[in-house]
Amino acid sequence: MAEQACKATLVGQQHPPRCLQQYSIRWTSSRKDPKKSLVELVESELEESFQRGWGPGGQATNKTNNCVLLKHVPTGIVVKCHQTRSLDENRKIARQQMREKLDLHLKGEESELVKEKRELAIKKREKRKKANKNLEKKKAFKQLLQESDDEV
Repeated sequence: MAEQACKATLVGQQHPPRCLQQYSIRWTSSRKDPKKSLVELVESELEESFQRGWGPGGQATNKTNNCVLLKHVPTGIVVKCHQTRSLDENRKIARQQMREKLDLHLKGEESELVKEKRELAIKKREKRKKANKNLEKKKAFKQLLQESDDEV
């Protein structure tokens, strides 16, 4: 639900830029220090508005203005966040997402998010190789056991 509730687009463009298309962002990042070397937001460059909530939760969400719409005026990047019922929490989350999007937009391939994504992909690949290697060993062992049973 959290990933469905947040959207980020560029105003006036049909598709996000190439650096945003290649790398999907998980909003619930497991990074130790989320503020590590991301770009800083200048509050005067942001336009913030609030919208009525939607989704499950009934009256508590559907009748309150707890969805945050944050726009970075110079770049046109828009972040929409409605992850929690709390307006303050949604404002914090939206600003963190805006920092991540701006980092991707400004730094491109040198962004912290891109580097983290590459590292995760490498770890996943290595883990898969290790699992396949263990699977091959198990198959070889089973085959060896079956051959020894056939001889007896």
